[in-house]
Amino acid sequence: MSPGTTLSRRPARRLPATLAGATAGALVVGLAAMPAHAESGTDRPIGTVARTVGDAHFEPGPCPRTADPIPDLARARCGTLTVPEKRSQAKGPKEPQGYGGHDGRTITLAVAIMPAERSRPAPDPIVWLAGGPGDDAVSEIPMALAGHLNRDRDVIFMSQRGTYSADPELTCPNIDRFNARALGLVSNAPSTGRLHVEATRACRDRVDAKGADRSTYNDIESSADYDALRKTLGVKKWNVFGISYGTHLALNYMRLHPKGIRSVGIDGVLPPSIAGGAVTWKAAREGFDGLFKACEKQPACNTRYPHLKATFLRLVSELEAKPITTTVTVPVHPEPVKVVLDGGNLVTWLTSATHVAAGVPRSIDELAHGNPQRIAEQLAGGKYSPQAIGRVAHGLVYGVFCSQWTPYESRADIIRGGRRAFPTFPRSMLANAPQLAWLHDDCRAWDVPPAPPSVRDVTRSDIPTLALSGGFDAQTAPSNGAYVARTLSRSTAVTVPYVAHVVFADSRCAQTITTSFFARPGAPDTSCLAGLQPPQFEIAP
Repeated sequence: MSPGTTLSRRPARRLPATLAGATAGALVVGLAAMPAHAESGTDRPIGTVARTVGDAHFEPGPCPRTADPIPDLARARCGTLTVPEKRSQAKGPKEPQGYGGHDGRTITLAVAIMPAERSRPAPDPIVWLAGGPGDDAVSEIPMALAGHLNRDRDVIFMSQRGTYSADPELTCPNIDRFNARALGLVSNAPSTGRLHVEATRACRDRVDAKGADRSTYNDIESSADYDALRKTLGVKKWNVFGISYGTHLALNYMRLHPKGIRSVGIDGVLPPSIAGGAVTWKAAREGFDGLFKACEKQPACNTRYPHLKATFLRLVSELEAKPITTTVTVPVHPEPVKVVLDGGNLVTWLTSATHVAAGVPRSIDELAHGNPQRIAEQLAGGKYSPQAIGRVAHGLVYGVFCSQWTPYESRADIIRGGRRAFPTFPRSMLANAPQLAWLHDDCRAWDVPPAPPSVRDVTRSDIPTLALSGGFDAQTAPSNGAYVARTLSRSTAVTVPYVAHVVFADSRCAQTITTSFFARPGAPDTSCLAGLQPPQFEIAP
């Protein structure tokens, strides 16, 4: 999942682009750098030499188009990786590469290499795996540089297949526009589900019109793409850093193509072995509870907003039975926007609102006293934001969800997961897990074959791994870090308290831990955790 709207239908970045101030700030101006060199016997910097390895070809060239200006691309080394859209099935069980024979069609993936801040960088770069699924890694360059991920090493960004700067790009703005309009609908009504599936079918038709093979947009093919990138860049060893859905891809990548990986950092952990609706319900419960407990422990918050958790759970049930309809003004939209605040939308709001935790108790209290405006404005502000339209590759979103998740998790599994996490929630809500509404219906319309069952295997590895989680993360459960660490023999699992999904984006401490890990994978510096304090919650008059 990503930092943006969801793990989901704009599983956004996502750090919610939905909420103002949810992500880290300014770009970092790098120091003049001597770039790392390819392991090719030459002194040419990585990314400056055209090379073909097998059926993959890297070609240096201009930097890719981006939805928003990224000034730092001016000092990047860029190019493209051309690979088969559909590879031949691997000969051995360890490295499945596709679902059938190579049909000759190729796709092109944009590559941008940001130089290290230091003049003599380490020889092993870091490759960044974006969130989503469906986010473009190139768009996340500002986040990486703001956290000084390139302090000691070059950082490589490649647009995953189907994403914004890849060719073909499989974005579907119609889905993003529908998600905005759907704020004015009852979220769990069957009629809303039918409209949801209609939008999915229109997206499927758009992808098909581009000639894309929908069955090839998944972790298996993408893992092979990254292995091909490493080889064509002439990199002997590199490090991997994945955020949100990028952790899901990283865990499959290190299982399928472990050769050439020095270390792996994963932030906002989503294990492929349990990915789906049930764990999303679990994530919501863990993230919500983390925030509610922080308020309880802060005397001013607990006094002004007593029993906050009970109030929230009560409101969910009441609004699911009797939704509130209001209108709000959104800066980028010319007319007032209708918002139906029901139980499903309230849960959706809090899943992202943990990124701006300081205002959550006040917003819940205002809703309990009949004022839904703050919550409605935040919901609408995210869905109608320009950053929420036309950026997400829904062709990749559905490719992952519908081949790797729904074939291995039933609706009943999701309902049971919802009931375990929130036993008081009405049954009408439980089949639609947060961020994953109408998923099985959408996947029937998307119509791709299941991935091999091995795609759900637990990742077992001795590659040094850092698993980062946030104590307020309601999108990927904080406990997921410890879960994956059980089978990673050289792993360090860290939960950064008081931070939401993708801690690297919002926490200087998490950034310090991450950079220290890549410097010394066996001994990351976690000393900063001891000094962290909860947010000062807003106290209404």
